Amino acid sequence: MELLLLPQWFVVVVIIISSFYSFYPTKYGKKHKLAPHAGGGWPLIGHLFLLRGPEPLHLTLSKMADKYGPIFTVQLGTRRGLVVNSREMAEECLKTNDVAFSNRQRTAAMGLMGYNFAMFGFSNYGAYWREMRKIAVLRLLSNRKVAALAGSREVQVRAMNQQCYSSMPTVDMKKVLGDLTLSMMVRTVAGDVEARMGAEERDRWRRSVRDFFKMMTVHTISDAVPCLGWIDKFGSMQRALNDTGNEFDSMLQGWLREHKDTMSEAREDDDFMSEMLDVADTVTQEFPHYDADTINKAMCLTMMVGGSETTAAVLTWAVTLLVNNRHCLKKAQEELDIHVGRERLVNESDLESLAYIRAVIKETTRLQPPIPVIPREAGEDCVVAGYHIPAGTRLFINNWKIQRDPRVWADPLEFRPERFLTSHKDIDFQGLHFELLPFGGGRRVCPAVSSARRFAELALASFVQGFDVDTPSGKPIDMVAGFGTTNMILAPLQVCLKPRMSPIHYA
Repeated sequence: MELLLLPQWFVVVVIIISSFYSFYPTKYGKKHKLAPHAGGGWPLIGHLFLLRGPEPLHLTLSKMADKYGPIFTVQLGTRRGLVVNSREMAEECLKTNDVAFSNRQRTAAMGLMGYNFAMFGFSNYGAYWREMRKIAVLRLLSNRKVAALAGSREVQVRAMNQQCYSSMPTVDMKKVLGDLTLSMMVRTVAGDVEARMGAEERDRWRRSVRDFFKMMTVHTISDAVPCLGWIDKFGSMQRALNDTGNEFDSMLQGWLREHKDTMSEAREDDDFMSEMLDVADTVTQEFPHYDADTINKAMCLTMMVGGSETTAAVLTWAVTLLVNNRHCLKKAQEELDIHVGRERLVNESDLESLAYIRAVIKETTRLQPPIPVIPREAGEDCVVAGYHIPAGTRLFINNWKIQRDPRVWADPLEFRPERFLTSHKDIDFQGLHFELLPFGGGRRVCPAVSSARRFAELALASFVQGFDVDTPSGKPIDMVAGFGTTNMILAPLQVCLKPRMSPIHYA
């Protein structure tokens, strides 16, 4: 997260307020058993300085867990944060106390850029959240809808291979996979709008998406000290958040206008925006504080934010891990040669036969989860591991640490897809196995897990079928991750490609 620093002339006021909040839990703790509190916090900001980078948050919290144990608290300005680092603690939070921890942290950034929390992925648990999630699961991500988009997914991954083939021998796969997932999400959300864009407009919306993801991590004064939220209005950060949100809204509004202009036409294989035109008016009757356009755009933005960068991260890490473990790459290629061959392109109907490809995706998300720290907030008082957790406490489930627990995973630091064909074959990432939570768990588990898994498997299978891969230097790829909400490799992923199939398959 990025943090907007406080103006110096407010320091004294905020220190007084922070001192009160620091004293209050001590008084409260006389009646309730509180979780261990991490040392090293600073006056005024507590542990915020530890959580702003440049080291990824999951690594910082993992080092603290080695010192303070599987559960501890940190001070985030006037707020308390609970950090859990074990499968057992995660289960208590996401199963035993699922309702209590069903809120999301409401930051100023997502309030300003996310249509005042109309994005259900960032709204608090309640009637609106339940209605929007129901629409997402039963209409936008239904089996019918996912099946209807199969052809689009195949077209996109074949375009990726064509791009790789035309760019050989050296290709930046981080960029290629980022473009692939973003194009797929735009196609899913708004149809073929990208095909009608010129190069300048395409660069504009891709820049808008990158800016939006960057600004999502911003934390302002009001996030640390809520009663001083009025200060944000005098800083440059609020203007930057508004500008980013307005830029993205302008893009979405243009797409929505196009959809309204053509809504009377017969439609097949409807995208999310078209589907939402059929239900948004009904939703706004029940929740009149949002208009129909806002509900439509907020839903589409939720899907784009939740589905593009995380899937790109999974695929980028999968390619990296396969290149650094050539014996695994060879096994994946052999599986494709046996079940598909090299005379035709792999398609979605082949995926059920590709058990090793599926295991590679699972093992990738175990070692490098796309969301390494799952954020929640306690909407009510609850108890975790015998400790009292007051309402308003921010929860951080360190998924990266949990998925490397040697009590659960033999040789946890090794890339071993075979474990998901043998000892852990019954474990999936639907949010019910608390030792593997790459897409969250409980009632707020990512609703697009199944469709994202199919797309990731298809894209990886297509790439592995199409190319032999090496690095320009012949040495392993640097596995250092960058700082951000999504766990992404830091450096460009430069690889050397050699085709494995006839040139006609790349045309």
